[in-house]
Order: sequence, then structure tokens, then C-alpha cells
Amino acid sequence: MFPVYSLTEMRCHLLCLAGTHHGWTTDPLWTALPACFTLPASMGMKSRSNVETPASLEGDAYFSKATRWRAESEALRTILIDAGLTEAIKWGKPCYAAGDNNIAIIQKMKDFLALMFFKGVLLADPDGLLEEQGENSHSARRLTFRCQRDVLDREAALRNFIDQAIDVEKHGRALPPKPKLVLVDEIRDRLAAEPKLKAAFEALTPGRQREFNLFVSSAKQSSTRARRFESHVPTILAGKGLRDS
Repeated sequence: MFPVYSLTEMRCHLLCLAGTHHGWTTDPLWTALPACFTLPASMGMKSRSNVETPASLEGDAYFSKATRWRAESEALRTILIDAGLTEAIKWGKPCYAAGDNNIAIIQKMKDFLALMFFKGVLLADPDGLLEEQGENSHSARRLTFRCQRDVLDREAALRNFIDQAIDVEKHGRALPPKPKLVLVDEIRDRLAAEPKLKAAFEALTPGRQREFNLFVSSAKQSSTRARRFESHVPTILAGKGLRDS
């Protein structure tokens, strides 16, 4: 008997085969696939129904050169494209969209692979699979993977998140307002004592204000927090952000 594979497992198996693509069309694994099954354009083949995939040439080049997290990211790519999303390379990473709306992006970290949903905060997540990116993150949420098996085991949940994210854009759901910025004492007291500095700080974009606050507040000791802020006072007075100096 031919073993039973999930659609994603079958496609990942094919993508990982070594050598040429000769003879695939007669391989029992290939002929067992449904007519809607597709391979990336880089494989030099179309689906069994001759429908082009929404994979991009940029994406093909990106994945063909990948070494780190290759099997895992290709498994994610399979699911994302099969869900009807289109692919483009943005910010140097594979990004997937529904129409003009970015849905998710693949992020390769040192210890794990992540799929970040741009509006993940709006997705129902009863099993608590989605993680915040950091203290300064508001709307983004991500799934993390450490092996290809993780991707395959979470396929059902992943497809559910993708469907939800598409629905969010389809119905134009708005993100919740960002929480009001609570300044660390060392910044708040300094701004209260220096009106010119306060005006310059408040003239910065909300993102730059948050970044300064996060940078200063991450120090454990008050004296260190005060020194951190002091070192960037000229930057603030010049109307620049933490990363602009």
C-alpha cells in the first residue's frame, strides 16, 4: 500500500528530492496528488491542472539560495501559497499578501523560524500559539518553528490564522488603539524640569518616543537610566530618534 501523506507533507517531500526533476510526473507520489496541486516556478513545472502558482520569481531566487531554515521556510511557503496568498520579497524577506494587504512575513532568527502576522492581535488564538514580538510590538504576532515537523504539526492552526487574517482585511477591521505611553520616571522628571527638552521630545513621532522610553527603561538601576537618557538629549533636541543618531 502507498503510505498516506498530508498534502503539505507530499509537496515538501517533492521539494526536498535531490537530483533532477526527470521522471517526477510518473512518480506514484506525484500522480497521487490532486489536480490543484502546484510546485514553485523554480521547479520548472506547473500544477497538474496547468494553473500557474502565485509564487514570485524573486521568491524562487530567495528560496533556491537559502541554507538556514530552508526546509521549514519552504514548508511554510507551500501552505501560504496554497491558501491563495501572493508572494513578494519585502524588507529582504518573503512576504505574503491578499490583494494589496500584507498578511504575513517569514522571519529567520538564530534559534527559530517565525511567521509574523502583521495584524495578529486581531486573530483568535484559543491555544495561545501566537507570540508578541517584543515590548514595543502592538499589532504583530508570530508563530515560531524549530523544525519542519513543527510546521507540519501546526498546519491546521496555521491555515486557520491565514483565513482569519484574510477575513480581517476583507472586512477592513481596525486595529485597537495603541496604549498610552507611560514614561519611565527618569524621562518624565527630566522633561518636567526642562520645557525645551519636553517640547522636542513631544515633537518626535510616537514610535521614536516609545523607542527612547524602551531603551531607557530596560536599565535596571535608576542611575543607569538617567545616564542613558542624558546621552541622547542632544539627539532629541535635534529632532532625531534613537536610531537616527
